[in-house]
Amino acid sequence: MRRGLSLVYGGAKVGLMGAVADSVLKAGGEVIGVIPEGLVAKEVAHQGLSELRVVSSMHERKRQMSDLADGFIALPGGMGTIEELTEILTWAQLGMHGKPAGILNVAGYFDHLLKFMDHAVSEQFLKEIHRKMMLVTARPEEMIDLFKAYQAPMVDKWVNRKSV
Repeated sequence: MRRGLSLVYGGAKVGLMGAVADSVLKAGGEVIGVIPEGLVAKEVAHQGLSELRVVSSMHERKRQMSDLADGFIALPGGMGTIEELTEILTWAQLGMHGKPAGILNVAGYFDHLLKFMDHAVSEQFLKEIHRKMMLVTARPEEMIDLFKAYQAPMVDKWVNRKSV
């Protein structure tokens, strides 16, 4: 690949991520899939990957993908995408990792989610510094540049008890 990056993803041959995996493979890149046994049994596992890891559960899948990845990018998707994105951002917020997390906001797909996050900041349910952990662009090349420049925020205290 042009930038020498590998793809770590959920290991399916279907959907948008299956197409992304095929594109990376076609370009000569490395693709590592991590898929739970239950999805292998449903015949959705991509058998043409550089490496396919079969795990016992969705929790194990997310942990292994997190350990393998240097950063996380959410593409347009449904409930699973939102769940995985918010979990990885929560882990970052808690200081469990310092890796970048981005939203590839193709055709404004995530505009309403981003507006909600801004609302959460204005209502003081989310700190601005944590909101800024979500790197957002519609251009994949720009996302990689944002990842390279990313520095995880350092937050010692979430709540000042004197102001509560």
